[in-house]
Amino acid sequence: MTRIAVLGSTNMDLVAYTARAPGHGETVTGREFRTVPGGKGANQAVAAARAGGEVMMIGAVGDDAYGTQLREGLEHAGVDTDLLHTAEGASGTAHIVVDDTGSNAIVVVPGANGVVTTLGPGEIAAIAASEILLMQLELPLSAVVEGARAARAQGVRTILTPAPVQPLPDELLDHIDLLVPNEHEAAELSGQDEPHAAAQILLRRVPEVIVTLGARGCLYAARGGEPVLFEAPSVTAVDTTGAGDTFVGTLAVALGEGRPVAEAVAFASAAAALCVQKPGASTSMPYRSEIEAEAV
Repeated sequence: MTRIAVLGSTNMDLVAYTARAPGHGETVTGREFRTVPGGKGANQAVAAARAGGEVMMIGAVGDDAYGTQLREGLEHAGVDTDLLHTAEGASGTAHIVVDDTGSNAIVVVPGANGVVTTLGPGEIAAIAASEILLMQLELPLSAVVEGARAARAQGVRTILTPAPVQPLPDELLDHIDLLVPNEHEAAELSGQDEPHAAAQILLRRVPEVIVTLGARGCLYAARGGEPVLFEAPSVTAVDTTGAGDTFVGTLAVALGEGRPVAEAVAFASAAAALCVQKPGASTSMPYRSEIEAEAV
């Protein structure tokens, strides 16, 4: 099994489903509300565990009821939570509106995630014992930089999802092996709206880039090679929440198993396609047997 450490956020997703998202100053009536365990870190951890990885979650939850539910959800998915600390106060929350096209708009309130500003010896040791470290930007940047630096020092492969997007310092990108932005994040980071152009700019800072393009698939680019566009399976989306995290978590498992990039991307794309056909984030993530059946 691929050993994966996930340094990231754990949130409770508060999801409202409505025909269309409200405009500025507007109120609309929703048809359904759900609370679903989420957070980009926890989502990637669940996706990786369900895809067959051996996963350790590094982060924090609050001492509220959400914190208990979030921890139990990760453990139920097979994720090791020994390094998921409990902090005083509220757990992180994500307030999500999903419209009838499956598109979403999200406001994240960090809560306990905000206390993870540095890593202790246990976290550093867990990263060193892993084959891949997954990171996002819903924790304080200081902890993300420290995790990336620790991974690079031990020869652990690093994968960063730059979301929510923000300027990325060289002290972080110098330690990243694979950057996985969506097309909007890639444009923000590169100043180029066109994905191929954005990827070429980003390759000046990291060795490999995968720009995810939603229903259009993804663009893989590496230094010294020609970019490759991989198409996504054609499906009808019900809820795109968590699709990107499903892609990344599953991709990490496939890469850790030594699969070629094309095969790893196909495996991850199949998982993401299955995810968007169900409502919710972590609750919609597929298991390895389902992914293998879809990827055939």
